[in-house]
Amino acid sequence: MAKIRENFPILSTKVYGKPLVYFDNAATSQKPQQVIDRLVKYYQEENSNVHRGIYYLSELASAKYEEARDVVRTHLNANSLAEIIFVRGATEGINLVANSWGKHNIVAGDEVIISAMEHHANLVPWQQLCKEKGATLKVIPIDDNGEIIFEEYKNLLSDKTKIVAVAHTSNGIGTINPIKEIIAEAHKKNIPVLVDGCQASPHFKVDVKELDCDFYVFSGHKTFAPTGIGVLYGKENLLDAMPPYQMGGEMIKFVSFTETTFNDLPIKFEAATPNIAGAIGLATAIEYVDSLGRNNIENYEEDLKSYALQKLQEVKNLKLIGNAKNRIPLFSFVVEGTHPLDLGTMLDFEGIAIRTGNHCAQPLMQRMGVAATCRASLAFYNTKAEVDYFVDSLNKVVKKLIS
Repeated sequence: MAKIRENFPILSTKVYGKPLVYFDNAATSQKPQQVIDRLVKYYQEENSNVHRGIYYLSELASAKYEEARDVVRTHLNANSLAEIIFVRGATEGINLVANSWGKHNIVAGDEVIISAMEHHANLVPWQQLCKEKGATLKVIPIDDNGEIIFEEYKNLLSDKTKIVAVAHTSNGIGTINPIKEIIAEAHKKNIPVLVDGCQASPHFKVDVKELDCDFYVFSGHKTFAPTGIGVLYGKENLLDAMPPYQMGGEMIKFVSFTETTFNDLPIKFEAATPNIAGAIGLATAIEYVDSLGRNNIENYEEDLKSYALQKLQEVKNLKLIGNAKNRIPLFSFVVEGTHPLDLGTMLDFEGIAIRTGNHCAQPLMQRMGVAATCRASLAFYNTKAEVDYFVDSLNKVVKKLIS
């Protein structure tokens, strides 16, 4: 662990003179030195626009960019490079599907299904699309533990359902949804499924063939890669039938003043100069994580999660929000007699970074009966010693606030 932590230079930072304890990985992850070095190498030695120049640097940058696409393809176990679309992040990927696939397949009277635990990015695009089209947004209910009520989900599926869009893992309470079963039920009625994988991709292996999802999105910055890069996976037949999301350079074959012919997949959905460095950085992050071993990471995080859950019980009047059996190492909580903002502010002075608020999941917070929570989200570079310090500091802060 000490060797791994050395790969993340920011972890040696001091905050108000105290060692940084970074527990806000669900918002964004830290970047290993390997990714930082790769970005520097790109800008120092390879920087050029892609797919356009016949000179050495352009051909080199193009090759590295497409090699990055292949790393992502392998990472997700997708069938072809045509199924991997580089976007700015999961939000853009969802909006792409809602605006391209959704606007051309959803009409008045249709239904779209999401869950009660969705991030706003997988709620608002569908909500607005339904308003525009005269369709209805249906919501899968969850129980008090924060788990999908599966029978209710099955009851929502109907001939009117045109798409199901659901989080693989909740960013608000950490629940891991039974996504394979959700997809299988939808496919019984030939309903496509989009999966928001932002909180899943940093923690465990995702196999889109095994899941049989129709669309899958994730953001690089939550997966130890740079900001401004993400991935939309889509089954090739679906992507091929979808019109472009944005118009401009690169995504065209031929343009005149009267007609335009669009490019082939995946470039059809990558208008303008892409985030070349970001894509290369994402590939480097994936290769770094793979070098540690996905099974090793999952086993370590499972142990860390169990330890943290046990230690949190030592905090008086602390209530976990969401208690799903299957969860990532993410803990949303409130402490009676305190406000999450006060807790987060005072923990910051102890060098501890957590998130407070509604976590871009206001309907989820309403369902769980709270306006806001504190959220501590861990990654494979966090330690039990950090958990101990966090809980000790939390006890100290709570004592001050309620004394």
